[in-house]
Amino acid sequence: MSKPFSALGINDALQRGLADLHISEPTDIQQKTIPVILQQTDDVVAIAKTGTGKTAAFGLPLLQLIDRDATNLQAVILAPTRELGQQIHANLVDYATYMNGISIAAVCGGIPIKPQIERLQSTTHIVVATPGRLADLVKRKAIDISKISYFILDEADEMVSALKEGLDTIIKEIPKTRRTLLFTATLSGAIKQLVQNYMSKKVVHIEANMSTVGHQGIDHQFVVVEPIEKLDVLLHFLNFREGQRGIIFCKTKAAVNKLAKKLAINKFSSGALHGSLSQGIRDRIMSQFREGHIDILVATDLAARGIDVKEIAYVVNYHLPDTYEAYVHRSGRTARAGAKGFAITILQQEEVFEISEFQEELGIQFSEYKKADLQSLEKNKTLLWARKLFKTKPNRHISEALRKDVRTIFHHLTKEELIEKLLADYVSKTTLGAPRQDANNTKKNKQ
Repeated sequence: MSKPFSALGINDALQRGLADLHISEPTDIQQKTIPVILQQTDDVVAIAKTGTGKTAAFGLPLLQLIDRDATNLQAVILAPTRELGQQIHANLVDYATYMNGISIAAVCGGIPIKPQIERLQSTTHIVVATPGRLADLVKRKAIDISKISYFILDEADEMVSALKEGLDTIIKEIPKTRRTLLFTATLSGAIKQLVQNYMSKKVVHIEANMSTVGHQGIDHQFVVVEPIEKLDVLLHFLNFREGQRGIIFCKTKAAVNKLAKKLAINKFSSGALHGSLSQGIRDRIMSQFREGHIDILVATDLAARGIDVKEIAYVVNYHLPDTYEAYVHRSGRTARAGAKGFAITILQQEEVFEISEFQEELGIQFSEYKKADLQSLEKNKTLLWARKLFKTKPNRHISEALRKDVRTIFHHLTKEELIEKLLADYVSKTTLGAPRQDANNTKKNKQ
């Protein structure tokens, strides 16, 4: 049985903030981490998969340790993406609703820097930042991080691999006496090197119960396809999950754009998300996804960091990720807050052997998803064709004379007859319309 937040040492003001958020029971990583941060002074390395409550694990004790009477910057929290940084900032503000006098700022890339510089001229106790933007602010002397007491790295595995240059600049500027709290999904070689190079010799290692947390509630499956049928298999999968929200992961920005275009052509409610899009477009797409205006996100790994939407029913790996850490972060977008989730990976035959490696490394079990047969795929194409036709908007540029001539041809047909003719025309161009040999014909041919 888990301890309440009060037993972990969290004060009344923060407990009131948690109550407003309907958070009453700490997760495993919170139970293990909060007392260590509050009661000890050592650096911390916490290994916890996505969706396990890491933000509260470091955010609650940090808010409690901040000296609200002081005016200097006391803590820096780094996140790999603006989306995750904004999420952390929003969570901290919510937790601190009843803690008067505490000031938290977010300074992330992708938006104008001038308002952030002006914001930092006011008293700020905690800064949530992306590495590139913080390094820029340091170079401009717009922020002083030389006297901070706490340095927190969230999803550090992504920062050391993709954003190392900015991270190195920041670490050179912060005091050696600071306390570092590092949160990561896996203890990769790069993370071990960072711990060795930049953290104190005495480090407390904490690990969430990986057997029950992180992949809990996720059904991991894979399907093997021929290259030519990969898109058709995906569209078949999506068509039977219409109305559910999901994320499809691709390796590259180009692949994201190409697949998102294919989904749009087939009238799926979807949007693309990758690093080359302007921040305004990324924010708009994320807002549409969170509010339920679009059902499907097609995204790269880094762009999808910080997506904390509880009702994501499924995750599709359209391309197998390059690292085990990436799979953890991808699949962790579903089954959040105790919900059930589904993660499916689409493979080609030469990739199947990698599944056993992912199972062994991550301690999870994959089952094989039954691929739709050719007849089902063609039937699904027909349904998609019908939906495209239904959702096609009238072309106002067609002349009235042409409209009249076409109407004259069809005017004697009922709606049912017109549908039959349209369907027959479409099916005649697919394998569904291929002539079938019955038993008698086959017998005659043999004679």
